[in-house]
Amino acid sequence: MEAPPSGQRQGGGLEFALVSVSDLSRPSAAAAAPASSAAAAAAGASAPPPPVVARFGGGGGDSGVAELRFYRDNGPSDVVGGGGGGVVELASAQIFKLGPVQSICMSEGSETSKEKSYSKGFNIHFKTEEESEAFHCTFEQLKKEGSIKGTHLPNGVLSTSKSKFDDKIEASSAKMYFHYYGQLLHQQNMLQDYVRTGTYYAAVIENRADFTGRVVVDVGAGSGILSLFAAQAGAKHVYAVEASEMAEYARKLIAGNPLLSQRITVIKGKVEEVELPEKADILISEPMGTLLVNERMLESYVIARDRFLVPDGKMFPTIGRIHMAPFSDEYLFVEIANKALFWQQQSYYDVDLTPLYGTAFQGYFSQPVVDAFDPRLLVAPSIFHVIDFTKAKEEDLYEIDVPLRFTANVGTRVHGLACWFDVLFNGSTVPRWLTTAPGAPTTHWYQLRCVLSQPLYVMAGQEITGRLHLVAHKSQSYTIYLTLSTKMWGPGAEQGGILQTSSGKLDLKEPYYRMSQPQSYTVAQDQQPHQLLQSQDLNVQTQDIEETDLLEQPAQNSGAHFG
Repeated sequence: MEAPPSGQRQGGGLEFALVSVSDLSRPSAAAAAPASSAAAAAAGASAPPPPVVARFGGGGGDSGVAELRFYRDNGPSDVVGGGGGGVVELASAQIFKLGPVQSICMSEGSETSKEKSYSKGFNIHFKTEEESEAFHCTFEQLKKEGSIKGTHLPNGVLSTSKSKFDDKIEASSAKMYFHYYGQLLHQQNMLQDYVRTGTYYAAVIENRADFTGRVVVDVGAGSGILSLFAAQAGAKHVYAVEASEMAEYARKLIAGNPLLSQRITVIKGKVEEVELPEKADILISEPMGTLLVNERMLESYVIARDRFLVPDGKMFPTIGRIHMAPFSDEYLFVEIANKALFWQQQSYYDVDLTPLYGTAFQGYFSQPVVDAFDPRLLVAPSIFHVIDFTKAKEEDLYEIDVPLRFTANVGTRVHGLACWFDVLFNGSTVPRWLTTAPGAPTTHWYQLRCVLSQPLYVMAGQEITGRLHLVAHKSQSYTIYLTLSTKMWGPGAEQGGILQTSSGKLDLKEPYYRMSQPQSYTVAQDQQPHQLLQSQDLNVQTQDIEETDLLEQPAQNSGAHFG
């Protein structure tokens, strides 16, 4: 083997030609060095043997740890010290200069006392001082970064450099998130959402033409169920990327389906960090959270698109829509307001709790309500905001600003804004919608309602305006800023201004999981039966959407007729 020049990339890593390397942990072993000139002469050698090589690269398996290997002229399999003896993990290694062309590389062992111990060491001789400097610089840089930037790591290897995910998400939040999704009981909860799972299955199987013979990447694969669906649809190969411990369960589940497992590779790691051996023709994922955007996995879905998807490749799902409409629910409002009554006690074990009443009252209204509600509680037709996953930039999801404008169909008190979402699988054969709309079969997402602490009074025909502003935060969720206002109505309304305004700040990360099934609607005292808004009156507003053909929702598939 011809020795590569100093610092040359070979086989996906950086290699340096050395004069010799001695394994200090094997004092009786001979140095991995060229034979002495006398021995060479006795053997009749006319030229010195090739040098020893040091190679920086990514470790095997799922760890992806950056490492340094020393091997002889016979190739990478001929490691100095044998087995793993000539392999040093950079994260636990130190290098010290003994001279211009001589250094010692030490790998740390366990710390049984205040002093560090070292499990192995190598005496390294370089050809020149310049090559010694280049080696030291590379060692320190890659040790700091923890990965081999710009190199093609083996399939499934995880780069340990700080990724975009680490920059924008708190470590404690990520730990809890991956722990949650690493448990089978939570995967079972999602699998038993038959609306969710059945719609995904139908979207894949009915669009076999999009999967047959194609490379698929399953983003956030979880149990691996979507990867198995893609393989059933004839995918050439599926890369199931999963960062939590659920990756091990996915491997076990996939291995238990041998007719499909040969075409599925499970890769443990974040999509922001792993490397794949080939581009994908199609991405499949279930990145939706409460209000579509909670947990901020949509950003990972978009990053996976930019990293792995071929130009004009398909995404399942393709677009998402957040639907919004004002609602009236006196029972819910009273329920939330009553939670703070505890803090109105003036003699709680002789302690006056009332100084905290106002803070507690606002705190309960800062929790979005997650439950299923009767669509007749909506007081105006819904509108929606579109997120096109094939075009959206990651940064577009950091802040989402939606102007609100409704016309009330009934006279009532408006208690806040109701929200739900749907997604489109824009398959070549059968476009499929998955909806979480009120009145449609209930999913594990339910619906979400932002309840204002100060209701608004409206009359039929009165305009309601406002703003829904979502700001992403590092706990993998969003802060919700909601403002609703009512304007003058009737004759002379064009000359009138804002009559009432109510605002609220809510944390999507900390919802109130009410999650009751829709209750039978009871007529409020100040409403007459004919005033109730019927579900068939709630039509999707599409005047602000250009791709109306793409966004037209097939009613027989979705079961939703209200946006």
